[in-house]
Amino acid sequence: MRTSNSTKNSSPRTGLARVLSKLGFCSRSRAWALIESGRVRVNGAIQHNPETRVESGRDRIEVDGNKLRAEAKVYLMLNKPRGLVTTTSDEKGRDTVLRCFEGSRLPFVSPVGRLDKASEGLLLFTNDTAWAARITEPESHVDKTYHVQVDCLADEALARRVQDGATVEGEFLAAKRASVLRCGEKNSWLGIVLDEGRNRHIRRLLAALGVNVLRLVRTAIGSLQLGSLAKGQWRHLTRAEVSALAPTRRNKSRSAVRHAD
Repeated sequence: MRTSNSTKNSSPRTGLARVLSKLGFCSRSRAWALIESGRVRVNGAIQHNPETRVESGRDRIEVDGNKLRAEAKVYLMLNKPRGLVTTTSDEKGRDTVLRCFEGSRLPFVSPVGRLDKASEGLLLFTNDTAWAARITEPESHVDKTYHVQVDCLADEALARRVQDGATVEGEFLAAKRASVLRCGEKNSWLGIVLDEGRNRHIRRLLAALGVNVLRLVRTAIGSLQLGSLAKGQWRHLTRAEVSALAPTRRNKSRSAVRHAD
């Protein structure tokens, strides 16, 4: 069966809320709210259904009368302070990680993965949803390195138990690698590497082994190191860092990218 050129060349139709998010305008939940409140038009007509199918390269999409354009791609790393929630908005009114970007005049960005409220360290942000998906999808197995302070004097036997893992509430949790970094008089630091991201993975695993976490700091994602970046500070990733974290599966496009060289 022969396919017409018009069929082959047409871009895929996508839900309107998803298009707003993929273009880097706002989060998916914020897009739903904008659409349902009648602030979004497609080809001049107000839309109230966030799942309305549109073609982002062909349909004219406006928010509050302003034509929507794709933002330049932005890739950032933040040294997340303890006490901030990893989300773009919080229904309980708690401070979120976006507080660290106040006054920066960046386009809308979302966190890539999560760190819980009590955790600290390296957290990525972007408005490139495809790049973020390549990092977070389970098949990627990107290593994430943590320094974890625990309330006991750890030894190599404990490190082996962390690697061997435990079943917690029906879910098997284990570390890819674990080692003792240093010990004090009453507590110590473990180095733990994960290549998967379960909810509160390290805290739940150590609790099952009878160990309490005092501090948890993510120090690396893949080859990207937190380094000397101060707590609460952020920077743009370099082009090489972006490519190393999540290589493209196709030839690299020539779309605008904001980065640091």
